Amino acid sequence: MNSQQTIVLNTQQMSQKIQRMAWEIYEQNHAEKKIIIAGIAERGFIIARRIAKTLNKISNIKVKLVNIHLDKINPSKSSLLDDEIDFKNQTVVLVDDVIKSGKTMMYGVQLLMRKPLKKLITAVLIDRNYKQYPIKAQVVGLSLSTTMQEHVSVVLGKNESVYLI
Repeated sequence: MNSQQTIVLNTQQMSQKIQRMAWEIYEQNHAEKKIIIAGIAERGFIIARRIAKTLNKISNIKVKLVNIHLDKINPSKSSLLDDEIDFKNQTVVLVDDVIKSGKTMMYGVQLLMRKPLKKLITAVLIDRNYKQYPIKAQVVGLSLSTTMQEHVSVVLGKNESVYLI
């Protein structure tokens, strides 16, 4: 870490936030038999996988995990990496690591809205509290007020943490 970085969440804190997100999702959907967790590749999918793992431990809800690839330059080329999933009348949780402008989450919502869903929930580890697009995360690990010049870096894997740069 250089002197320009400020640690926002350490490994333990990140784990606690992700577990709390899973509990919130469960609390909002306790009557569901099945939930689809859709993570935006790459970091959003890793967080989605951890949320799914926690949901499997704390509930009887069957969790299906889906990876979403978003083409931010040409959103019409975005795709679900598992096309065999039946979304009809399903509750879907769309997960990403950080929501800044809302553009990435909006593209993810747009992709999923083509499906006949029962309910769509948005979830992010870090919500930066300002948006250029009309989208809101319903399940948030941490709300963080930042300036437009600051950057939030989510490091996953070994020595995972969140930094404000």
